[in-house]
Amino acid sequence: MSTETYCPRPDFNNIRAVLQNKRPSRPTLFEFYMNWPLYKQFCGSLPADCPPELEGMLTTILAYKNLGYDYAPVVFADFAFEMSNKESKASCSMNEGIISDRASFDAYAWPDPDKVVFDQLAEIEPFMPEGMKLIAWGPGGVLENVTSLVGYENLCFMIMEDEELATDIFNQVGSRFLRYYEKCLKYDTVGAIISNDDWGFRSQTLFSPEQLRRFVFPWHKKIAAAAHAAGRPAILHSCGQLEAVWDDIIDDMKYDAKHSYEDAILPIEQAYEKYGSRIAILGGLDLDFVCRSMPEAVYERAKAIVAQTSKRGGYALGTGNSIPEYVPVENYLAMIRAVRELH
Repeated sequence: MSTETYCPRPDFNNIRAVLQNKRPSRPTLFEFYMNWPLYKQFCGSLPADCPPELEGMLTTILAYKNLGYDYAPVVFADFAFEMSNKESKASCSMNEGIISDRASFDAYAWPDPDKVVFDQLAEIEPFMPEGMKLIAWGPGGVLENVTSLVGYENLCFMIMEDEELATDIFNQVGSRFLRYYEKCLKYDTVGAIISNDDWGFRSQTLFSPEQLRRFVFPWHKKIAAAAHAAGRPAILHSCGQLEAVWDDIIDDMKYDAKHSYEDAILPIEQAYEKYGSRIAILGGLDLDFVCRSMPEAVYERAKAIVAQTSKRGGYALGTGNSIPEYVPVENYLAMIRAVRELH
């Protein structure tokens, strides 16, 4: 595949229609994020007058544009919760955690989203391809960062033994993520947000649904409400077995779209039939399937899901998670060919 654009020009109205659970004017692509070598391969040439500080963002934007997307994802890593003073082990459950009691909570240097410079969201506008918007996502999510700060096993005990401290930690993290998204939403270049926060194992949620409703979901409800107040859709990217909380996602938090699917949990074809009338369904081709299959098998499954969803809408084609470097490029291109050929 060359770097020629899949469609005459990007049009954010297509992905917006999908996020509104409507039928877009043409088959539409969605990918949470990809990888730097792929961006470099497909971005083409950057404008000579692009400032150095915008080159990374513009490389991503042009790659997404040339590959046929109507948007590009953006994240501000300058907003982050410091984790570096503890050893990172094989899993969160093994980590000692940075915050273990009230004293370490009080001593922790909480990041301030108001001190993060978001000016690039305005400075990039003259270089944006006509019709494109950005979709802002976060450096982890509310539950992910609390789990990293405390340690999974420690957090399980803390919720039972010191609920007040657990609540305070969730509030500190959640309020900062809310402010982060509020800041992103002030810019016209941002057309939607992704709130990315993994909530489940392959077999069940990380915490009981009741605990998630107590500590985590109120902040996601506020994040989605902030997007809606700004006239933008809100996407939830969350991995794991979430069957017990789908109604919360749709009816309480009121996310417009859900991303992240695995065949071992809920194949995308079934997810669309089960929930597609209530919420937009994004991506979903199982990442293991995309990696291990022959390109033609990836293409045929992608073509089938596009056909399955074409009349009702509310779907954009992509993987169940993202495109890391280990995904064979020819398999990724086979997937998006299913959309390109139908244009």
